Amino acid sequence: MRGAAQPHDPRVGTPVDPDSYDYRAAALDAIHFAKVLDRFWQNLRRAVGWNVQYAGSVEMQKRLAPHGHFAVRGALPRALVRQVAAATYHQVWWPAHDKIVYDPDGAVPVWDPDAKTYRDPETSAALPTWDEALDALDEDPDAEPAHVVRLGSVHLAGVRGGSESAEKTIRYITKYIAKDITDAVAPGSRAQEDHLARLAAELQTLPCSPTCANWLLYGVQPKNAKATARPGRCKGKVHQRRTLGFTGRRVLVSRQWSNKTLSDHRADRKAWVKALLALSATGETTIGEHDQAAGDPPPFEYELASRDDPDVPPPHVHFLRKIAERQAWRAQLDAAKQQAQQQLLATQTVAA
Repeated sequence: MRGAAQPHDPRVGTPVDPDSYDYRAAALDAIHFAKVLDRFWQNLRRAVGWNVQYAGSVEMQKRLAPHGHFAVRGALPRALVRQVAAATYHQVWWPAHDKIVYDPDGAVPVWDPDAKTYRDPETSAALPTWDEALDALDEDPDAEPAHVVRLGSVHLAGVRGGSESAEKTIRYITKYIAKDITDAVAPGSRAQEDHLARLAAELQTLPCSPTCANWLLYGVQPKNAKATARPGRCKGKVHQRRTLGFTGRRVLVSRQWSNKTLSDHRADRKAWVKALLALSATGETTIGEHDQAAGDPPPFEYELASRDDPDVPPPHVHFLRKIAERQAWRAQLDAAKQQAQQQLLATQTVAA
């Protein structure tokens, strides 16, 4: 791969020799990247002996390989982290799918509605089911994983809380949260476009999961096979150009990162909304207008309504009212955010 030493080179991020570049391995690495990342955090916690907490996001490198930026609480020996990263891998124990048996643009396996199975278009022989393929894999003493994903190298940097570098690190980690994973790697040259197109083409025929219709291209029925399977036309996100194989959660935050419970997070969100509405010039208080002080009796008394209660509207009316209420809340919140932003800009202008 050509690196970023020449950032304006139109070939940056493309293989030096595209014909010898293993696009299949690159596509499989992207498909299973989320698995190997989960394994890394699992291994790291076992190695250090405590529940490591992390927060970060995943993005695409210029060479179209996913990688992540994470902040980790506490101090960790850098040598140990590098050792854990070097030893982290994920084995994909799926049936072999290194050679396509059926051309997606030609004759593909056909569905037998009576036997509820897929058959070879020429011999009419039933294709092995997913369970049969896994059983054959288990019975083979020389079987090897269909693919092995390795984490690769890691770059480590210490950051002190409250420092200037901490603020810079936070911005760096979170800058891709609001973007699609491929926004930062939009091709700017013919070489980069060709590289992206070849990787996307490889992803079109690889299986993304046990239930993927693309298994039919490799002579195996997908798990829970149905008549609607279209090999080479799987609608999974893995096969889409805007994801390039990565379909895991882009923003990854461990459960105890903030040391708060779900109730704490709900209270924080409620306080944020109330504070934002307080800045609005509209004077409306639809959200939270029934809040009460601590220790006060509840303003309402609830009881289970019967079906023939005249005050209970039909279900469709109830749902429409709730939708309208949510839309009103959203409009009010958006107006408050816009008002707060205008006030901030006005304050900055006066200060300047």
